[in-house]
Amino acid sequence: MKFGKDFSSEMVSEWQQAYVDYKYLKTLVKDINRFKRKTNLHGGQISLSSTVVEIEDGITTAPIQVSSTASQRYETTFLMTAEKGGEYELVFFRRLDDEFNKVEKFYREKVDEVVKEVAVLNKQMDALIAFRLKMKEESTVEMARFALHGVVSPAELAKNPSMKVHMEAIEEGGSSRAGRRSDEDDYYTDEEDHNDVFFTPANNLSKMKSSSSAFIEVLDSIKINNTKEALQSNTKSVLKVSNHTELKFSRDNLRKIEEKLICVFVEFHRKLWYLKSYSFLNVLALSKILTKYDKITSRDAAKSYMKMVDKSCLGSSDEVMKLMENVEATFIKQFTNGNRTKGMNILRPKPKRERHRLTFSTGFLGGCMFSLIVALVAIVRTRNILQDDGQKQYMNTMFPLYSLFGFIVLHMTMYAANIYFWRQYRVNYSFIFGFKQGTELGYKQVLFVGFSIGALALLCVLANLDMETDPKTKDYQALTELLPLFLLIAMFVVLVVPFNIFYRSSRFFFLTTLFHMLAAPLYKVTLPDFFLADQLCSQAQTLRSIEFYICYYGWGDFKQRKNTCKDSQVFNTFLFIVSAFPFFSRFLQVQYIDLY
Repeated sequence: MKFGKDFSSEMVSEWQQAYVDYKYLKTLVKDINRFKRKTNLHGGQISLSSTVVEIEDGITTAPIQVSSTASQRYETTFLMTAEKGGEYELVFFRRLDDEFNKVEKFYREKVDEVVKEVAVLNKQMDALIAFRLKMKEESTVEMARFALHGVVSPAELAKNPSMKVHMEAIEEGGSSRAGRRSDEDDYYTDEEDHNDVFFTPANNLSKMKSSSSAFIEVLDSIKINNTKEALQSNTKSVLKVSNHTELKFSRDNLRKIEEKLICVFVEFHRKLWYLKSYSFLNVLALSKILTKYDKITSRDAAKSYMKMVDKSCLGSSDEVMKLMENVEATFIKQFTNGNRTKGMNILRPKPKRERHRLTFSTGFLGGCMFSLIVALVAIVRTRNILQDDGQKQYMNTMFPLYSLFGFIVLHMTMYAANIYFWRQYRVNYSFIFGFKQGTELGYKQVLFVGFSIGALALLCVLANLDMETDPKTKDYQALTELLPLFLLIAMFVVLVVPFNIFYRSSRFFFLTTLFHMLAAPLYKVTLPDFFLADQLCSQAQTLRSIEFYICYYGWGDFKQRKNTCKDSQVFNTFLFIVSAFPFFSRFLQVQYIDLY
C-alpha cells in the first residue's frame, strides 16, 4: 500500500482536517517535477546546485533557512527563488509551513488539554481512595474525616501510607499539584479550607459526544464542593439514589463509582494513544514529502527542515508518552490489583478479527436463501397453486404472515450496506451511536442475522406449502398455520434472552433504545433514539403485519384458515394507529431539540 493511502487509513476520523494535507503537498511536488521535465524537453539547461549552494569563499549552505516567530510559528525562507521554477518551490514551502504550523498548533492545544484533564483526574482518584478508606475503616473517626477530603495533605499521607495517592507519576509540568490550583478554580468554591468532596453527575456518563469532550464530560460528573450540606444530596445524585433514601457508603456505591472512573481512564488513555499516533503520522508525512522533493530537485532541504520539526513540540515532546505510561501504571495498580495483562486488555482492547467461519456462514445462508426462493417459485409453478380455487384466500392469509420476515430481512440488508459504506469512508459509527467498544456489529454479522431469518422463513413457507392440506381428508392442518408464529416467538425469545449469546450487547442496546423511543417524553433524546424512530417510520407495513399476527392467532382464525380481521372495525382502526405511531414517537422526540 502506498503511503498516501496508508496515511489516510490511519487517521483519527474526528481529526481528519487537522492532519497534514499530504495529497495536496504531493500535487505541488508533481508540479515542480512537471516544470523541470518541461524545461529540459525544450532544451533549457537548468543549473541546479545538487545539494547545496556554493559560496565564493568555499562555505556551503542549505537551500532553505527555517526560523520561528514570537507567535510560535515556523517560517521557511527559500534561498533559490532566482532559479527557473523557483516560484513553484517557493509556493511549496509556503504551503508546507502552513500545514506544519496547523499541525503543531493543534498538537500543542491537545497536549495542554490532556495536562489539565490529568489534574482533574488526580482529584477523582483522591476522592475514590477516600471513599475506599471510608469503606475499609468506617468505624474510626480519622477515616471518616479522610472520606470527606477531596485532596489529602502530605502530612496526612505521611501519617497514613495507605492513603497515598498513586497519581503523582501522572503530573507533568503544569499539571503538578502545586501548580495546578489556578487552572482548576472552576472545580473549587471560595472556601477551599474545608475541601469536602462529593460526587455530582453534571452529565450522563454513558453518553459521550466526541473523543475530545468525552473525558471532560465524565470528569464534570464528579466535582469538588466545600458545603457539607451538599455532600449527601449530590452523592445520591451521582449514584442515582433517591433524596428520600439515606446515603450509605456501601460496596455497591463504590462499585458504581469505580465503573465510571474505569470509563474515564479508558477514554483518556485512548485520547493519549490518538495523540501519539497523530504526532508520529504527521512527522512521517513531512519526512516523506520532503524526501520526494529532494529526489526531484536534487536539493538537501529535508535535513534542515526535519531538524526544525524534531525540535518542535510535535517532534520532541515526550509528555504524551510519559502520561500514557503513568496512566497505565496507575490504572493497573488501582483497578486490576497489579495484573498488567488484565489492565492492558481493558485499556487497549484488541481489535476484532474477521473470522472465516462468519464469512462462510454468511455466504452459505445467502446461497440457501437464493436456492429456497428458486425452489419456492418452482413448487408454485409445478403445482399450479395460484390457479387453485382457494388461492386468493390463501395469499391474503399467508402474505401478511410471511411478509413480516421479508421486511425485516430487507431492512437488515440495507443496514448492513450502511455499515459497509460507513467503514469504507471511515465513519466512526460505533462511537457516534454509543456502542460499547468492541461489541459493535459489522456488516457481515448483520447480514448473517438477516440471512438466518430469511432462510428460516423460507423453510417455513415451503413446509407450509408441502403440508397445506391432508391428501386424504383434503382438510387444513392447524400445525401448518402455526409455523410462522413459532418462528416469530423464537425470534422474540432470542432477542430478550439474558444469556451472553447471540450478540447480547447489541440486543440489549436495541431493546434499551426501543424503550427510550417508546417513552420519548420521559428520556433525553440521543442519536440512536431518533435514528431508530426514523427507521421505524419506513416500517409501517411491518407493524401492520404484527397487528395481523395478533388478530389472526388471537381470534383463532388460523384453525380454519379464515381471514376475518379486515371485517373488524377495531382492526381497521388500529391499522392507522399502528402505522402512525412511529411518526408520533418521532414527533415527541423533536421537543428536545432546543436542549442541545
